[in-house]
Amino acid sequence: MRKKLVAFGLAALLLVGMAAAGAAQAPRRGGWVDRILISEIRDSAGAITRLEAGDIDLFLTSIGTADLYRRIAASPALAYDRSFGTFWELTFNVAGPVLPDGTLNPFHSDRIREAMNWLVDRDHIVREAHGGLAVPRYLPINTAFPDYARLADVARRLERRYAHNPTQARTVVTEEMRRLGAELVGGRWQFQGKPVRLIVLIRTEDERRQIGDYFAGLLEGLGFTVERRYGTGGELAPIWQGRPEDGRWHAVTAGWIATVISRDQAGNFTFFYTPASTMVNPLWQAYRPSPEFAALADRLSRRDFATLEERTQLFGQALDHALRMSPRIWLTERAPVTARRREVRVASDLAGGVAGAFLWAHALRLGDQVGGTARLASSQVLVQPWNPVAGSNWIFDMTPIRATADWPTVWDPHTGLQWPQRLERAEVTHKRGLPVGRTHDWVSLDFADEIRVPADAWIDWDPAAQRFITVGTKHPAGLTANTRVVLRYPRELFQTTWHDGSRFSVADVVLPLILTFDRANPASAIHDPGAIPAFRTFQGHFRGARIVSRDPLVIEWYTDQWFLDAEWMATAAADAMWPYYVQGPGPWHTVAMGIRAETERRLAFSFARATALRIEWMNMIAGPSLNVFRRSLPILAREFWVPFEPTLREFIPHADATRRWHNLVNWFAEKGHFWVGNGPFYLERAFPVEKVVQLDRFEQFIDPAGKWDRFGVPALASATVTGPARVRPGAAASFDVRVTTQGRPYPVRDIESLKFLLFDARGEVALTGPATAVRDGQWRISLTAAQTARLPVGTARVEAVVVSRLVSIPAFASLDVVIRR
Repeated sequence: MRKKLVAFGLAALLLVGMAAAGAAQAPRRGGWVDRILISEIRDSAGAITRLEAGDIDLFLTSIGTADLYRRIAASPALAYDRSFGTFWELTFNVAGPVLPDGTLNPFHSDRIREAMNWLVDRDHIVREAHGGLAVPRYLPINTAFPDYARLADVARRLERRYAHNPTQARTVVTEEMRRLGAELVGGRWQFQGKPVRLIVLIRTEDERRQIGDYFAGLLEGLGFTVERRYGTGGELAPIWQGRPEDGRWHAVTAGWIATVISRDQAGNFTFFYTPASTMVNPLWQAYRPSPEFAALADRLSRRDFATLEERTQLFGQALDHALRMSPRIWLTERAPVTARRREVRVASDLAGGVAGAFLWAHALRLGDQVGGTARLASSQVLVQPWNPVAGSNWIFDMTPIRATADWPTVWDPHTGLQWPQRLERAEVTHKRGLPVGRTHDWVSLDFADEIRVPADAWIDWDPAAQRFITVGTKHPAGLTANTRVVLRYPRELFQTTWHDGSRFSVADVVLPLILTFDRANPASAIHDPGAIPAFRTFQGHFRGARIVSRDPLVIEWYTDQWFLDAEWMATAAADAMWPYYVQGPGPWHTVAMGIRAETERRLAFSFARATALRIEWMNMIAGPSLNVFRRSLPILAREFWVPFEPTLREFIPHADATRRWHNLVNWFAEKGHFWVGNGPFYLERAFPVEKVVQLDRFEQFIDPAGKWDRFGVPALASATVTGPARVRPGAAASFDVRVTTQGRPYPVRDIESLKFLLFDARGEVALTGPATAVRDGQWRISLTAAQTARLPVGTARVEAVVVSRLVSIPAFASLDVVIRR
């Protein structure tokens, strides 16, 4: 008997050992680390000190000052990742010209705002404020993104027109101020006997403090009385985000971050210059672009052009209008670094850095360690309320929010194209003749002479009946579209779970489309006027959607909108019916809580609506909003409540509603908040007073850790131009362009294009054309005798523009050449 027990014990131990080995070999789900702590450190220099001491592992805020960069580069304990998507600007209050309090706002004038482009010396800002870690920026397109390379000749021409010219700035300001009724008395501007006082809001977290002081000094030099008001972004935001006619500010040192590489910036004009922007903000609603500019912005936003040549023409006209209108003037485009401990691995986006990368949390790892706590810091933490529909859009909030989210596709941090995440594949069909291309195999691309929209596709919404209106009902004669996208999801989609344990469902993808229509409709109980402009843009190109199959999920999307890349088109369609709203992830039941609270006018999704109704801006993680949700949750759970029931009940069985509300009750009891995502990390706790966010690994995440580890060092191109220092007009000339990456020749097969621009002695673009590949790493620019014969005598400049297939950041190089007979 004892022998049998011993044998059984050995067998049991063997089984236990095998189980342990199997567990060790099982793929780890979610992220590499167990926990992420993000705390606030406002002082960048102090953050670097703590990085070197090992107190923190990564500082999320990008650093763009030369002294700190040199310190990071010289430290044996630190490494860094460079990015190119952060840019600074000055935003102006356009209300007026005479405000309700009787004061004059000079920045109501288009001409005065335009003159500010001549007033500021962008090269001075690059040198003094950035220490060289930036380039001047004049236009609403990033100099480091593909569109700038496509439009280099147009861009350079406008940059020359708006180069630093303080004399011209003063002349225009003087003429306009007198036209507005102001007088220059003793060198100071007065209006109705009082000084014209301008309030400049100056951010203090970074080099914008120096930029703000510089600009305020320039205004004083023009004769204005200036009040400098300093503060962090969170402190100043309530001022400039209020009603512009209140006159609490006149200019603010603003900043933006493009968190992904934008391969098509045609929508920038609508976003930055018109009330149709997705920025739901009173200032944007005060913008009054000229009818011509508004039409250009709308056409570009809808991609209402047939050829790249026509697109270039529209872009050039829109850029010209943008500088003439100038509700903001662009100042600099930073080339900052994100500092980390040398052993830390993370995905960094070439545009947005680590803070802006969608995949930063997926790839975060402490050396080769599995597990552990990653200690991160940011210059600001928990700036504004979190709610997925219209909560905070600050990058400081979006960084942790994205760690809690999942998407149908994810952005390649090096190219700006997309890879499938939850989407299995997409089929894109465009109207024949549109200049669309494809790079990846997960999306197919074909063309058709005509694309008809099915009669049963949804195209509109009845807020009273709470049902979709079909194409057949609204357009009985039929409807066509420029583009059809078929989105195919794997069956495993419905095996994924939200952080509270709720299974993903079709209702989660239907609700976002309902809200797109409902919030913009005045007949809706949750109507938000701020949603109307963006909806009008959407309505201008949307041609219908329908669910072809529920399991597996197959969706057809019809639109007149299109992009240059089929991958972008597929992603735009997938995002429109995916439970990642404008500002974060949300399953139908947590969003339903917000809908109920807004219907009852106790909370509002957006800041603008909260202000208008004088109620709380909805916050799902902290603050008074939690008390509202705490009181309503038991009621919603007892009712098994479903929003827009006539439509959504079809996709939500009673048992599913029961489980959802039960899960949320338990979630709130355990976590104390209502932020439920579906990403590799969940929000464990938010500490608004202490300024700390705690994210823990979601062990039920469907993907293995390491899925996106392949995004390592990007193959950025570096270029140099060599050739004769002197060229005689009428004589042929050639120049060599050397292209390398990390010191090695750049393979010709990986170069998408290399073109040259030749600026003559007047600074005009005299010639442009393609260079010829000689071998890996070497290209040649050849000028014929007839071409050089047309060049005026003086110093010309040859500039090469290199576009890679491996990264979407172009490289520029130039050489000055003397043209002499």
